[in-house]
Formats: sequence, C-alpha cells, structure tokens
Amino acid sequence: MTSENKKFPLPPFNMETALQKVQMAEDAWNTRDPEKVCLAYTIDTEWRNRTDFINGREEVKQFLERKWEKELDYKLKKELWGFRENRMAVRFEYEWHDQTGQWFCSYGNELWEFDANGLMQKRYASINDLAIDEKDRKLK
Repeated sequence: MTSENKKFPLPPFNMETALQKVQMAEDAWNTRDPEKVCLAYTIDTEWRNRTDFINGREEVKQFLERKWEKELDYKLKKELWGFRENRMAVRFEYEWHDQTGQWFCSYGNELWEFDANGLMQKRYASINDLAIDEKDRKLK
C-alpha cells in the first residue's frame, strides 16, 4: 500500500496520536462532505450507527449523504475516552436542526477499530437525540 492509501497517524496509538486521530475525525465530519469523510474508512468497513448496519465505504458515503440532507447545520464535537493499540472509545455530541427548524443535540459513544494503514475498519455508534431550543445550543 502506498503512503497515499494510509491515513496517518497509524496504530498502535499513544496519547498524542490518539488525540490527533479524534481531532482529524471531528474536523472531517464537520465538513459535511461524504466524499471526503468516507475516505477515512476501509473499503470493507463495518458500521453500526444507531439501528443501521452499514457495510463498505460506498454504503458509508450513501449513508452520510442521507444524514446531512436531514441533519441541517450539523456541528460536531468529539472527545477521546480511551484507547489501546488500534482501538479507541470516543464520546461525542452534535447539534443540528431539521427542515422545520427544530434543533436537536445528539450525543453518544463510538467504538473504533483501525487497520494497520490507519483506516477505520469498524465503527459502532450508540446515539440519542434530545430536542433543544436554538437558544440552548452550545456548538456554534
């Protein structure tokens, strides 16, 4: 695999590289660009997102396209919860509104597993939504 196909930093992670990987994921997701975001995942990546089971980079891309058509003005914050070798646990929250203007705060946890090239091969996310008033937003 060439360096163009690697997503640095590579596992095994230390505190510095784990924090860097989480920040890179946050930054990428905040672009709301499915084409860009899906490149951080292996071709055969395996996801559980809420009750959706998603397999492969192309399904991830399609999922993200649908997600950001629904979740408008999406803004995300991620926090490293723990890591070991090629795995991480991440806490997150994000805010968005629907087409009626109702704002939500969605929050939860993700479990990540990376391959040797730094691409995420597994992502399991548990997410809850809370309707909020726009005045109560924290992530602007």
